Amino acid sequence: MGASYGQFCPVAKAMELLDERWTMLVIRELMAGSRRFNDLRRGLPRMSPSLLSRRLQQLTAAGLVERHPFGVEVEYELTPAGKELQPIVMALGAWGARWVPELGDRDLDPKLLLWDMHRTVDHGVVPRGRTVLRFSFPAAPRPVRDWWLVITPDEADLCDIDPGHEVDVLVTAELRCLTDVWRGERSWSSALRSGEIAFQGPEDLRRAVPGWFKPFAFAAVPRP
Repeated sequence: MGASYGQFCPVAKAMELLDERWTMLVIRELMAGSRRFNDLRRGLPRMSPSLLSRRLQQLTAAGLVERHPFGVEVEYELTPAGKELQPIVMALGAWGARWVPELGDRDLDPKLLLWDMHRTVDHGVVPRGRTVLRFSFPAAPRPVRDWWLVITPDEADLCDIDPGHEVDVLVTAELRCLTDVWRGERSWSSALRSGEIAFQGPEDLRRAVPGWFKPFAFAAVPRP
């Protein structure tokens, strides 16, 4: 007598934990490889730091996330229970790619786009040594117009301030076009032919750039 439905229904209990705003996106960001608080913030720039901290505390208390202190730094990692949510996150992403209408102009974000792209650099095919791509979005507001992607065979670092290295390839792009290419709705070749994306640099590097990125996780999802 008096017991709530949620006490007996696993779906209801799971939703009580997971339906808080931003929770599934925090889990998705951890699945994508972010470990430190600042990396999580870069992947979730519209989430306030205080709310991100609160969600991490809640997920840790619920046994979905582990907190690992390293001196003054802290890293977060999904527990086996958290990792078990991966097929759910992937299913939600596939559903969104298939059924949610195309992105509006207000949804386009150079920072989110390039943050997602930098995590899929295929380090097995990039040149030896350091390669620097500069991305320029001429129509974007000045604070988010220019970005630098510094690539080595071991890591990729996204910078919104010139890191001071020589640029190997300048990528000039319309934001919507590059977003569509990344989402699998346009091909690199068609975007280059149309002039909506342009590469400047040595020919061998220009030809190689599209192959340095693994496909977007939901690029192959069929659309209605």
